[in-house]
Amino acid sequence: MAEEMVPVYIMGKLYEVPAGLTIMKAMEYAGYRLIRGVGCRGGFCGACATVYRIANDPKLYVGLACQTIVQPGMYLAQIPFFPAEKALYDINQLKPEPETIFKLYPQVLRCLGCGTCTKSCPQELDVRAYMAAAMRGDIARVADLSFDCIMCGLCSARCPAEEPQYNIAILCRRLYGKYLAPRSKHLEERLREIQEGKFDEEMKKIKSLSVDELKKLYSARDIEPE
Repeated sequence: MAEEMVPVYIMGKLYEVPAGLTIMKAMEYAGYRLIRGVGCRGGFCGACATVYRIANDPKLYVGLACQTIVQPGMYLAQIPFFPAEKALYDINQLKPEPETIFKLYPQVLRCLGCGTCTKSCPQELDVRAYMAAAMRGDIARVADLSFDCIMCGLCSARCPAEEPQYNIAILCRRLYGKYLAPRSKHLEERLREIQEGKFDEEMKKIKSLSVDELKKLYSARDIEPE
């Protein structure tokens, strides 16, 4: 049975590629060698932001090339990285308060609430909601809602107010992680034990094992129940 092929335009040139391929695999099938704009290939790193149109459809679509399946009549081009505004700061010198967000990213107050950022997010995050939280200075809420952001930049690319949503989000996650998140007591205890040398002998023993012995030890380890 012949393999189904679909026509796609890559960088303006027509190619026939097998149906079911992702944009990334289709580009490689067409002979493109991907050096930039490719990373984890699993939808986690955000490096392969892509814009595309479909024939006879006026809408501009966005997605990750490693996750989006090609469609007949797709016109596509990868977005080279472009710099959204990124504030420079020393996290140790900041305070976890609304004024920190407004001082470093005053454009946060330009948000129109249009939802274009949410529509463009390949992770299906409610970007508009965490930007609204940022406008209220709710650092913990921004950190929670943006937790799965992969920093692909598609929200910023489509934003009519030209806001760097993903940079604002990571600022809030850093502030939350350093100043607001509950401290892990057992982690502090374990770090103290490491500093006191409690595990030095055990580490020496492990480092002396061969690769096969390490594999056997790893396979026999106690695994926490799911």
